[in-house]
This record gives sequence, structure tokens and C-alpha cells, in this order.
Amino acid sequence: MMRRISLKHERVARVLAREIKSGVVRRGAQLPGEVELARRFSVSRNTVRAALAVLAEEQLIATHTGKGSYVLFDGRPLDGRLGWTHALSEQGVETRMRTVRIERSTDPGLASRLGLESPEVVVIERVRQLTDGTAISLERSRIPALDALRDLPERGLDNGSISVTLNRAGLYLDHCEQRLRGRPLTPVEAGHLNRPAGTWFLHTTRTSWTADDRFAEHADELLDPDHYELSLSYRS
Repeated sequence: MMRRISLKHERVARVLAREIKSGVVRRGAQLPGEVELARRFSVSRNTVRAALAVLAEEQLIATHTGKGSYVLFDGRPLDGRLGWTHALSEQGVETRMRTVRIERSTDPGLASRLGLESPEVVVIERVRQLTDGTAISLERSRIPALDALRDLPERGLDNGSISVTLNRAGLYLDHCEQRLRGRPLTPVEAGHLNRPAGTWFLHTTRTSWTADDRFAEHADELLDPDHYELSLSYRS
């Protein structure tokens, strides 16, 4: 049997995980920055980001939003880079997801706008609910139909998470563009969310890329304004 060779980011993650678990890095302490870690391990910052994503997936570290624009849930800041479920859980908000559909499709319009080579995508549509069953968002994501992702309709998401699934396919979110507006729910959307048609929700669209500018995700989300809001901060 051939021995699996560890990738660079896995080796970095393994060393840091050992230090965290052994107490070398005390609980609640801040890890060194990306530049310092990259220098320590003689790797690129992209490799460090990938290693940190592994540690976050294993719930050994948590990231916190800094300056800029970010989403609030009931007044609490959310860092969506690791997925809404993880971000909400960090704030003590437990949610569950109901999958509406996962299917392979084509989106020529998206491919044209983003300059993608292929219009093939995997569409993931889910409803997020609080533990009492209240639907608080309808989330649609389009991710590239790479070889490692084409079978998602058959096997489902890894750990029920889009972020984890993308990471395991080698796509680590690094930067994004996001837009926000309000609009009324269509009858179909209202049915998924158990709200009257025409109810106004926040509508966000977010396109994310990896550090080397590969397309990773286009998310189209309808958020309950009774819980979500957008916060903007500015520093000259």
C-alpha cells in the first residue's frame, strides 16, 4: 500500500494543533500573524491560510472580524469566512440546515460576468432554521463543478458544510465582493421560509475567490432583517 504524502498545509496544521493541545499555545491566546507563521515554516501565506482553515474546521481556533463590513446577527458580529453555521455557533446561536436541493447545472450568465472558463456549477440551496424551527435565511450557493465536487448531489456536503467541502477540494476562501439590498420574497421563496409572499428580506450576493484568484463560490442569500443587519466601519 502506498503511503499518503502530507501536504504542506497539513504539516503546518499538525504542528500548530500539537502545540495548542499540549498547552504550548495557551487557550485564548492569539496565534502569530500569517507573515510570521509563513517565515517560521518557510511556506507561503496561502499555505498558512489553508493550515488555519484546517485548525478552524477542527475547532481548535476561532477567527474574529476586524474593521470593514460584516454581518450582524441579533447585534453580534459574524465572521462568515468559515461559514455561517460556524460563525453563528461562535456567538452561541445554534442553527440547523434543511437542504432544498443540490444539483449540477450550468450558469452561462455567471460564467460571462466572472470570466470563468466553464459555466458548469454545483447549485446548493438550503434553508437555515433556529432550533425552534423558525426559518431565518434561504441560502443559494454556486460552486465550480470541479472533479472533486461533481458528485456532491450524490454524496452530500462534507460535515454538512460548504466551507469544509470547498477546503477539502483545495479551495480556501480569501477575498470576496458582496452587495446588499432589500427586496420582497417571491411566492416560491416565501414557501421555503414559511412567510407570506412579499415579505421584505435582506438580499446579499457574495462572490468569493481563493488567494490565487480562483473562483470558489457565488452565494445568493435572503436574510431575515429581524435578526440580520449589515455593519460598516471606516478608517481613513
